[in-house]
Amino acid sequence: MQAMAAKVFVVDDDDAVRASLRTLLEAYGMEVEDYASTQDFLHDYRQRRMRGRCLVLDQHLPGATGLDFLASEGAELDLPVILVTGRGDLAIRNRARALGAIGYFEKPLDTDLLITAIAGAAGGA
Repeated sequence: MQAMAAKVFVVDDDDAVRASLRTLLEAYGMEVEDYASTQDFLHDYRQRRMRGRCLVLDQHLPGATGLDFLASEGAELDLPVILVTGRGDLAIRNRARALGAIGYFEKPLDTDLLITAIAGAAGGA
């Protein structure tokens, strides 16, 4: 495995998904900050003026969807977004792309494709 220094933000309300993504991404040398809600992520992102490689965002979250978050806050983020979902369809994928998501993946995630997308985020920096 080639090491990749980069901070990746993960927002998913499922503790097990967050833990497994953290383990996977850290194995590739990435620093990970994970959140159970978009509200917690946005609070830290704004308060700490964080920078990172990308945001891996779940579509199905309590209160608002990942697409809702992209539509309302996406323009403010200086961060590429990859949308993930357990119940996706073509309409969700197309809307995610229209809202600026650089990637769209259905769960269970193809980890090789996800790592490739994250590595390519922000120009691979």
